Amino acid sequence: MRLFAIRDYRYLFSAQIIALFGTGLTTVALGLLAYDLAGPRAGMVLGTALTVKMVMYVVIAPLAAAYVDRFPRRALLVVLDVVRAAVVLALPLVTEVWHIYVLIGLLQASSAAFTPTFQAVIPDIVTDESDYTRALSASQVAYTMESLLSPVLAAVALAFMSFNWLFLGTSAGFLVSGLLVLSTRIPNARPSAHTKAWDKAAAGITTFFRTPRLRGIMALNLVVAAAGSIVVVNTVNYVRDELNGSQSDVAWMLAASGSGTLLAALVLPRVLDRIAARTIMVSGAGVLVGGTIAAVALITTGLSTWTGTAIVWTVIGIGMALVITPTGKVLRASVEPRAIPEVFAAQFSLSHLAWLVTYPIAGWLGTNAGFALTWSLLAALAGMGAIGTLLLWPRHDGRRAMTEPSTPVRPAARADRSTLSKAA
Repeated sequence: MRLFAIRDYRYLFSAQIIALFGTGLTTVALGLLAYDLAGPRAGMVLGTALTVKMVMYVVIAPLAAAYVDRFPRRALLVVLDVVRAAVVLALPLVTEVWHIYVLIGLLQASSAAFTPTFQAVIPDIVTDESDYTRALSASQVAYTMESLLSPVLAAVALAFMSFNWLFLGTSAGFLVSGLLVLSTRIPNARPSAHTKAWDKAAAGITTFFRTPRLRGIMALNLVVAAAGSIVVVNTVNYVRDELNGSQSDVAWMLAASGSGTLLAALVLPRVLDRIAARTIMVSGAGVLVGGTIAAVALITTGLSTWTGTAIVWTVIGIGMALVITPTGKVLRASVEPRAIPEVFAAQFSLSHLAWLVTYPIAGWLGTNAGFALTWSLLAALAGMGAIGTLLLWPRHDGRRAMTEPSTPVRPAARADRSTLSKAA
Protein backbone atom coordinates (compact mmCIF):
# COMPACT_ATOMS: atom_id res chain seq x y z
CA MET A 1 0.00 0.00 0.00
CA ARG A 2 2.95 2.31 0.61
CA LEU A 3 3.99 1.78 -2.99
CA PHE A 4 0.57 2.64 -4.39
CA ALA A 5 0.45 5.74 -2.21
CA ILE A 6 2.90 7.25 -4.72
CA ARG A 7 0.51 9.07 -7.03
CA ASP A 8 2.59 9.03 -10.20
CA TYR A 9 3.43 5.35 -9.83
CA ARG A 10 -0.23 4.53 -9.20
CA TYR A 11 -1.22 6.25 -12.45
CA LEU A 12 1.60 4.66 -14.43
CA PHE A 13 0.79 1.20 -13.09
CA SER A 14 -2.84 1.70 -14.07
CA ALA A 15 -1.72 2.71 -17.56
CA GLN A 16 0.42 -0.42 -17.75
CA ILE A 17 -2.48 -2.66 -16.71
CA ILE A 18 -4.84 -1.17 -19.28
CA ALA A 19 -2.26 -1.36 -22.08
CA LEU A 20 -1.34 -4.96 -21.19
CA PHE A 21 -4.92 -6.17 -21.28
CA GLY A 22 -5.40 -4.30 -24.55
CA THR A 23 -2.43 -6.14 -25.99
CA GLY A 24 -3.82 -9.46 -24.78
CA LEU A 25 -7.18 -8.82 -26.41
CA THR A 26 -5.42 -7.81 -29.62
CA THR A 27 -3.57 -11.12 -29.64
CA VAL A 28 -6.83 -13.07 -29.49
CA ALA A 29 -8.49 -10.89 -32.11
CA LEU A 30 -5.45 -11.08 -34.39
CA GLY A 31 -5.64 -14.88 -34.38
CA LEU A 32 -9.28 -14.74 -35.43
CA LEU A 33 -8.50 -12.13 -38.09
CA ALA A 34 -5.70 -14.30 -39.48
CA TYR A 35 -8.06 -17.27 -39.69
CA ASP A 36 -10.67 -15.07 -41.37
CA LEU A 37 -8.15 -14.06 -44.05
CA ALA A 38 -5.98 -17.16 -44.41
CA GLY A 39 -8.04 -20.11 -43.18
CA PRO A 40 -5.76 -23.18 -42.87
CA ARG A 41 -2.70 -20.93 -43.30
CA ALA A 42 -3.58 -18.92 -40.20
CA GLY A 43 -0.85 -20.59 -38.15
CA MET A 44 1.81 -19.57 -40.64
CA VAL A 45 0.45 -16.02 -40.71
CA LEU A 46 0.58 -15.79 -36.92
CA GLY A 47 4.05 -17.30 -36.87
CA THR A 48 5.29 -14.70 -39.32
CA ALA A 49 3.61 -11.92 -37.34
CA LEU A 50 5.29 -13.19 -34.16
CA THR A 51 8.66 -13.18 -35.93
CA VAL A 52 8.06 -9.59 -37.06
CA LYS A 53 7.28 -8.71 -33.45
CA MET A 54 10.52 -10.21 -32.13
CA VAL A 55 12.63 -8.57 -34.84
CA MET A 56 11.12 -5.19 -34.02
CA TYR A 57 11.80 -5.69 -30.31
CA VAL A 58 15.43 -6.62 -30.97
CA VAL A 59 16.15 -3.76 -33.39
CA ILE A 60 14.01 -0.85 -32.18
CA ALA A 61 14.65 -0.89 -28.42
CA PRO A 62 18.35 0.16 -28.61
CA LEU A 63 17.52 2.84 -31.18
CA ALA A 64 14.79 4.21 -28.90
CA ALA A 65 17.31 4.41 -26.06
CA ALA A 66 19.62 6.41 -28.34
CA TYR A 67 17.08 9.19 -28.77
CA VAL A 68 15.01 9.07 -25.59
CA ASP A 69 16.94 11.90 -23.90
CA ARG A 70 16.11 14.22 -26.81
CA PHE A 71 12.38 14.20 -26.08
CA PRO A 72 10.23 14.73 -22.98
CA ARG A 73 9.57 11.18 -21.80
CA ARG A 74 5.97 11.81 -20.84
CA ALA A 75 5.16 13.23 -24.29
CA LEU A 76 7.00 10.35 -25.97
CA LEU A 77 5.03 7.72 -24.04
CA VAL A 78 1.73 9.45 -24.85
CA VAL A 79 2.56 9.67 -28.57
CA LEU A 80 3.49 5.98 -28.66
CA ASP A 81 0.17 5.09 -26.99
CA VAL A 82 -1.69 7.15 -29.59
CA VAL A 83 0.21 5.43 -32.43
CA ARG A 84 -0.65 2.02 -31.00
CA ALA A 85 -4.31 3.03 -30.69
CA ALA A 86 -4.40 4.12 -34.33
CA VAL A 87 -2.71 0.95 -35.60
CA VAL A 88 -5.05 -1.35 -33.68
CA LEU A 89 -8.04 0.62 -34.95
CA ALA A 90 -6.84 0.02 -38.53
CA LEU A 91 -6.45 -3.77 -38.14
CA PRO A 92 -10.14 -4.64 -38.76
CA LEU A 93 -9.94 -2.77 -42.07
CA VAL A 94 -7.23 -4.97 -43.64
CA THR A 95 -8.08 -7.05 -46.68
CA GLU A 96 -4.72 -8.72 -47.42
CA VAL A 97 -2.38 -10.77 -45.27
CA TRP A 98 0.57 -8.46 -45.94
CA HIS A 99 -1.45 -5.61 -44.42
CA ILE A 100 -1.29 -7.51 -41.12
CA TYR A 101 2.49 -7.72 -41.29
CA VAL A 102 2.86 -3.98 -41.94
CA LEU A 103 0.50 -2.97 -39.15
CA ILE A 104 1.99 -5.46 -36.69
CA GLY A 105 5.42 -4.06 -37.53
CA LEU A 106 4.22 -0.54 -36.68
CA LEU A 107 2.44 -1.72 -33.53
CA GLN A 108 5.41 -3.66 -32.20
CA ALA A 109 7.90 -0.93 -33.14
CA SER A 110 5.87 1.42 -30.94
CA SER A 111 5.76 -1.14 -28.13
CA ALA A 112 9.51 -1.74 -28.47
CA ALA A 113 10.09 1.98 -27.89
CA PHE A 114 7.40 2.28 -25.19
CA THR A 115 8.28 -0.60 -22.88
CA PRO A 116 11.97 0.11 -22.09
CA THR A 117 11.24 3.83 -21.78
CA PHE A 118 8.42 3.05 -19.35
CA GLN A 119 10.63 0.66 -17.37
CA ALA A 120 13.37 3.27 -17.09
CA VAL A 121 10.88 5.82 -15.74
CA ILE A 122 9.88 3.73 -12.71
CA PRO A 123 13.20 3.97 -10.78
CA ASP A 124 13.05 7.77 -11.18
CA ILE A 125 9.61 7.83 -9.54
CA VAL A 126 10.01 5.02 -6.99
CA THR A 127 13.33 5.97 -5.41
CA ASP A 128 13.19 3.83 -2.27
CA GLU A 129 14.96 0.53 -2.91
CA SER A 130 12.48 -1.73 -1.11
CA ASP A 131 9.55 0.02 -2.81
CA TYR A 132 11.27 -0.40 -6.17
CA THR A 133 11.57 -4.14 -5.53
CA ARG A 134 7.83 -4.24 -4.93
CA ALA A 135 7.24 -2.23 -8.08
CA LEU A 136 9.12 -4.87 -10.06
CA SER A 137 6.99 -7.62 -8.53
CA ALA A 138 3.83 -5.64 -9.22
CA SER A 139 4.81 -5.43 -12.89
CA GLN A 140 5.41 -9.18 -12.99
CA VAL A 141 1.99 -9.76 -11.41
CA ALA A 142 0.47 -7.48 -14.04
CA TYR A 143 2.05 -9.41 -16.90
CA THR A 144 0.92 -12.70 -15.36
CA MET A 145 -2.65 -11.58 -14.76
CA GLU A 146 -2.83 -10.35 -18.35
CA SER A 147 -1.82 -13.76 -19.67
CA LEU A 148 -4.35 -15.45 -17.39
CA LEU A 149 -7.33 -13.16 -17.80
CA SER A 150 -7.09 -11.75 -21.34
CA PRO A 151 -8.31 -14.98 -23.01
CA VAL A 152 -11.16 -15.19 -20.50
CA LEU A 153 -12.21 -11.58 -21.14
CA ALA A 154 -11.98 -12.13 -24.88
CA ALA A 155 -14.12 -15.27 -24.65
CA VAL A 156 -16.80 -13.42 -22.69
CA ALA A 157 -16.74 -10.48 -25.11
CA LEU A 158 -16.94 -12.73 -28.17
CA ALA A 159 -20.13 -14.24 -26.80
CA PHE A 160 -21.81 -10.89 -27.41
CA MET A 161 -19.89 -9.29 -30.30
CA SER A 162 -17.66 -10.01 -33.29
CA PHE A 163 -13.89 -10.03 -32.89
CA ASN A 164 -13.59 -6.71 -34.74
CA TRP A 165 -15.02 -4.99 -31.66
CA LEU A 166 -12.07 -6.27 -29.65
CA PHE A 167 -9.81 -4.07 -31.75
CA LEU A 168 -12.02 -1.06 -31.01
CA GLY A 169 -11.89 -1.77 -27.28
CA THR A 170 -8.13 -2.21 -27.39
CA SER A 171 -7.70 1.09 -29.22
CA ALA A 172 -9.74 2.85 -26.56
CA GLY A 173 -7.60 1.20 -23.89
CA PHE A 174 -4.39 2.58 -25.39
CA LEU A 175 -5.93 6.06 -25.44
CA VAL A 176 -6.89 5.75 -21.76
CA SER A 177 -3.35 4.60 -21.02
CA GLY A 178 -2.02 7.69 -22.77
CA LEU A 179 -4.30 9.95 -20.71
CA LEU A 180 -3.08 8.36 -17.48
CA VAL A 181 0.55 8.86 -18.52
CA LEU A 182 -0.26 12.46 -19.43
CA SER A 183 -1.57 13.06 -15.90
CA THR A 184 1.72 12.00 -14.26
CA ARG A 185 4.85 14.02 -13.48
CA ILE A 186 7.62 12.15 -15.26
CA PRO A 187 11.12 13.67 -15.12
CA ASN A 188 12.95 13.91 -18.41
CA ALA A 189 15.78 11.49 -19.07
CA ARG A 190 19.22 12.49 -17.90
CA PRO A 191 21.57 13.45 -20.75
CA SER A 192 23.53 10.49 -22.02
CA ALA A 193 27.30 10.37 -21.72
CA HIS A 194 27.40 9.62 -25.46
CA THR A 195 26.91 12.26 -28.13
CA LYS A 196 26.56 10.12 -31.27
CA ALA A 197 23.34 8.19 -31.89
CA TRP A 198 25.18 4.96 -32.76
CA ASP A 199 27.23 5.18 -29.57
CA LYS A 200 24.01 5.61 -27.58
CA ALA A 201 22.33 2.68 -29.33
CA ALA A 202 25.31 0.44 -28.66
CA ALA A 203 26.05 1.73 -25.15
CA GLY A 204 23.58 -0.48 -23.31
CA ILE A 205 24.61 -3.65 -25.11
CA THR A 206 28.30 -2.76 -24.62
CA THR A 207 27.63 -2.34 -20.91
CA PHE A 208 26.11 -5.83 -20.80
CA PHE A 209 29.21 -7.39 -22.35
CA ARG A 210 31.55 -5.43 -20.04
CA THR A 211 29.76 -6.09 -16.77
CA PRO A 212 29.99 -9.59 -15.22
CA ARG A 213 26.57 -9.57 -13.56
CA LEU A 214 24.92 -8.35 -16.76
CA ARG A 215 26.64 -11.07 -18.77
CA GLY A 216 25.00 -13.40 -16.29
CA ILE A 217 21.64 -11.78 -17.09
CA MET A 218 22.19 -12.54 -20.79
CA ALA A 219 22.74 -16.20 -19.97
CA LEU A 220 19.62 -16.18 -17.80
CA ASN A 221 17.63 -14.77 -20.74
CA LEU A 222 18.41 -17.97 -22.62
CA VAL A 223 17.25 -20.12 -19.70
CA VAL A 224 13.93 -18.27 -19.48
CA ALA A 225 13.32 -18.36 -23.23
CA ALA A 226 14.18 -22.06 -23.57
CA ALA A 227 11.84 -23.13 -20.77
CA GLY A 228 9.15 -20.56 -21.54
CA SER A 229 8.92 -21.56 -25.22
CA ILE A 230 7.78 -25.03 -24.20
CA VAL A 231 4.80 -23.51 -22.41
CA VAL A 232 4.04 -20.62 -24.77
CA VAL A 233 4.42 -22.43 -28.10
CA ASN A 234 3.79 -26.13 -27.45
CA THR A 235 0.97 -26.19 -24.87
CA VAL A 236 -1.80 -26.09 -27.47
CA ASN A 237 -0.61 -29.09 -29.50
CA TYR A 238 0.58 -31.00 -26.44
CA VAL A 239 -2.75 -30.72 -24.64
CA ARG A 240 -4.86 -31.35 -27.73
CA ASP A 241 -2.77 -34.12 -29.32
CA GLU A 242 -0.96 -35.84 -26.46
CA LEU A 243 -3.54 -35.44 -23.69
CA ASN A 244 -6.60 -35.34 -25.99
CA GLY A 245 -7.83 -32.23 -24.23
CA SER A 246 -10.19 -29.47 -25.33
CA GLN A 247 -9.62 -25.77 -25.98
CA SER A 248 -10.70 -25.11 -22.41
CA ASP A 249 -8.10 -27.59 -21.18
CA VAL A 250 -5.42 -25.61 -23.05
CA ALA A 251 -6.46 -22.48 -21.18
CA TRP A 252 -6.33 -24.28 -17.83
CA MET A 253 -2.85 -25.64 -18.52
CA LEU A 254 -1.60 -22.17 -19.42
CA ALA A 255 -3.24 -20.93 -16.24
CA ALA A 256 -1.20 -23.48 -14.25
CA SER A 257 2.03 -21.92 -15.48
CA GLY A 258 0.70 -18.41 -14.91
CA SER A 259 -0.38 -19.30 -11.39
CA GLY A 260 3.16 -20.42 -10.56
CA THR A 261 4.52 -17.13 -11.84
CA LEU A 262 1.92 -15.15 -9.91
CA LEU A 263 2.60 -16.99 -6.66
CA ALA A 264 6.36 -16.45 -6.89
CA ALA A 265 6.00 -12.78 -7.85
CA LEU A 266 3.81 -12.13 -4.79
CA VAL A 267 6.29 -13.78 -2.41
CA LEU A 268 9.53 -12.40 -3.88
CA PRO A 269 9.54 -8.82 -2.48
CA ARG A 270 10.03 -10.00 1.10
CA VAL A 271 12.57 -12.59 0.01
CA LEU A 272 14.61 -10.04 -1.96
CA ASP A 273 14.81 -7.86 1.15
CA ARG A 274 16.88 -10.62 2.78
CA ILE A 275 18.58 -12.61 0.01
CA ALA A 276 20.83 -11.33 -2.79
CA ALA A 277 19.30 -11.15 -6.26
CA ARG A 278 22.00 -13.43 -7.69
CA THR A 279 21.04 -16.23 -5.30
CA ILE A 280 17.36 -15.92 -6.22
CA MET A 281 18.00 -15.77 -9.96
CA VAL A 282 20.48 -18.66 -10.03
CA SER A 283 17.96 -20.70 -8.05
CA GLY A 284 15.30 -19.77 -10.60
CA ALA A 285 17.58 -20.98 -13.40
CA GLY A 286 17.95 -24.30 -11.59
CA VAL A 287 14.17 -24.57 -11.24
CA LEU A 288 13.73 -23.92 -14.98
CA VAL A 289 16.34 -26.49 -15.97
CA GLY A 290 14.61 -29.00 -13.69
CA GLY A 291 11.26 -28.11 -15.24
CA THR A 292 12.50 -28.67 -18.80
CA ILE A 293 14.07 -32.01 -17.86
CA ALA A 294 10.80 -33.06 -16.23
CA ALA A 295 8.94 -32.08 -19.41
CA VAL A 296 11.30 -34.26 -21.46
CA ALA A 297 10.73 -37.13 -19.02
CA LEU A 298 6.96 -36.77 -19.40
CA ILE A 299 7.05 -37.07 -23.16
CA THR A 300 9.80 -39.70 -23.53
CA THR A 301 8.42 -42.14 -20.95
CA GLY A 302 4.94 -42.06 -22.41
CA LEU A 303 3.57 -41.29 -18.95
CA SER A 304 2.08 -37.89 -19.74
CA THR A 305 -0.73 -37.15 -17.30
CA TRP A 306 -2.81 -34.12 -16.53
CA THR A 307 -1.51 -33.86 -12.98
CA GLY A 308 2.12 -34.36 -13.95
CA THR A 309 1.93 -31.82 -16.75
CA ALA A 310 0.21 -29.24 -14.53
CA ILE A 311 2.94 -29.64 -11.90
CA VAL A 312 5.73 -29.24 -14.47
CA TRP A 313 4.05 -26.19 -16.03
CA THR A 314 3.61 -24.63 -12.58
CA VAL A 315 7.28 -25.24 -11.77
CA ILE A 316 8.32 -23.53 -15.01
CA GLY A 317 6.09 -20.57 -14.13
CA ILE A 318 7.72 -20.27 -10.70
CA GLY A 319 11.20 -20.43 -12.20
CA MET A 320 10.43 -17.70 -14.71
CA ALA A 321 9.28 -15.34 -11.96
CA LEU A 322 12.39 -16.08 -9.87
CA VAL A 323 14.58 -14.95 -12.78
CA ILE A 324 12.55 -12.15 -14.33
CA THR A 325 11.31 -10.26 -11.26
CA PRO A 326 14.72 -9.26 -9.79
CA THR A 327 16.21 -8.37 -13.18
CA GLY A 328 15.24 -4.68 -13.06
CA LYS A 329 16.80 -4.35 -9.62
CA VAL A 330 20.11 -5.75 -10.91
CA LEU A 331 20.04 -3.46 -13.96
CA ARG A 332 19.40 -0.41 -11.81
CA ALA A 333 22.24 -1.34 -9.46
CA SER A 334 24.79 -1.91 -12.21
CA VAL A 335 25.01 1.49 -13.89
CA GLU A 336 24.95 5.21 -13.22
CA PRO A 337 21.47 6.79 -13.15
CA ARG A 338 21.85 8.43 -16.55
CA ALA A 339 22.64 5.05 -18.15
CA ILE A 340 19.48 3.36 -16.87
CA PRO A 341 17.44 3.88 -20.10
CA GLU A 342 20.26 2.37 -22.14
CA VAL A 343 20.54 -0.84 -20.11
CA PHE A 344 16.77 -1.30 -19.85
CA ALA A 345 16.51 -0.98 -23.63
CA ALA A 346 19.42 -3.38 -24.08
CA GLN A 347 17.82 -5.95 -21.77
CA PHE A 348 14.51 -5.62 -23.60
CA SER A 349 16.29 -6.26 -26.90
CA LEU A 350 18.60 -9.04 -25.70
CA SER A 351 15.86 -10.94 -23.87
CA HIS A 352 13.68 -10.96 -26.96
CA LEU A 353 16.66 -12.05 -29.05
CA ALA A 354 16.73 -15.19 -26.91
CA TRP A 355 13.01 -15.74 -27.58
CA LEU A 356 13.66 -15.20 -31.29
CA VAL A 357 16.02 -18.20 -31.13
CA THR A 358 13.81 -20.50 -29.05
CA TYR A 359 10.40 -19.72 -30.63
CA PRO A 360 11.32 -21.30 -34.00
CA ILE A 361 12.86 -24.31 -32.27
CA ALA A 362 9.71 -24.92 -30.24
CA GLY A 363 7.37 -24.21 -33.16
CA TRP A 364 8.99 -25.45 -36.34
CA LEU A 365 11.09 -28.29 -34.89
CA GLY A 366 8.26 -29.30 -32.58
CA THR A 367 5.94 -29.63 -35.57
CA ASN A 368 8.38 -31.54 -37.78
CA ALA A 369 10.44 -33.60 -35.32
CA GLY A 370 8.16 -34.08 -32.32
CA PHE A 371 8.23 -32.91 -28.73
CA ALA A 372 10.85 -35.35 -27.43
CA LEU A 373 13.69 -34.04 -29.60
CA THR A 374 12.50 -30.43 -29.40
CA TRP A 375 12.21 -30.33 -25.63
CA SER A 376 15.52 -32.15 -25.23
CA LEU A 377 17.21 -29.44 -27.29
CA LEU A 378 15.47 -26.68 -25.30
CA ALA A 379 16.46 -28.38 -22.03
CA ALA A 380 20.07 -28.46 -23.26
CA LEU A 381 19.90 -24.74 -24.07
CA ALA A 382 18.45 -24.03 -20.62
CA GLY A 383 21.27 -26.03 -19.03
CA MET A 384 23.87 -24.15 -21.07
CA GLY A 385 22.37 -20.85 -19.96
CA ALA A 386 22.39 -21.90 -16.30
CA ILE A 387 26.04 -23.00 -16.49
CA GLY A 388 26.89 -19.77 -18.31
CA THR A 389 25.28 -17.78 -15.49
CA LEU A 390 27.46 -19.48 -12.88
CA LEU A 391 30.59 -18.83 -14.93
CA LEU A 392 29.81 -15.26 -15.97
CA TRP A 393 28.33 -13.88 -12.74
CA PRO A 394 30.88 -14.29 -9.91
CA ARG A 395 29.56 -15.56 -6.61
CA HIS A 396 31.36 -12.84 -4.63
CA ASP A 397 29.61 -10.13 -6.64
CA GLY A 398 26.47 -10.34 -4.50
CA ARG A 399 28.29 -10.40 -1.16
CA ARG A 400 30.44 -7.38 -1.96
CA ALA A 401 27.43 -5.43 -3.12
CA MET A 402 25.75 -6.04 0.24
CA THR A 403 28.46 -4.20 2.14
CA GLU A 404 30.09 -1.66 -0.14
CA PRO A 405 28.50 1.64 -1.22
CA SER A 406 27.45 2.40 -4.73
CA THR A 407 30.04 4.37 -6.69
CA PRO A 408 30.01 5.56 -10.31
CA VAL A 409 32.74 4.11 -12.47
CA ARG A 410 34.30 4.80 -15.85
CA PRO A 411 32.64 2.77 -18.63
CA ALA A 412 35.88 1.02 -19.47
CA ALA A 413 36.33 -0.09 -15.90
CA ARG A 414 32.76 -1.14 -15.27
CA ALA A 415 33.50 -4.80 -15.94
CA ASP A 416 36.01 -4.90 -13.12
CA ARG A 417 33.93 -3.15 -10.51
CA SER A 418 31.08 -5.18 -9.06
CA THR A 419 30.30 -3.10 -6.00
CA LEU A 420 27.89 -0.58 -7.41
CA SER A 421 24.98 -1.33 -5.13
CA LYS A 422 23.75 -3.56 -2.39
CA ALA A 423 20.74 -4.48 -4.53
CA ALA A 424 22.49 -7.11 -6.63
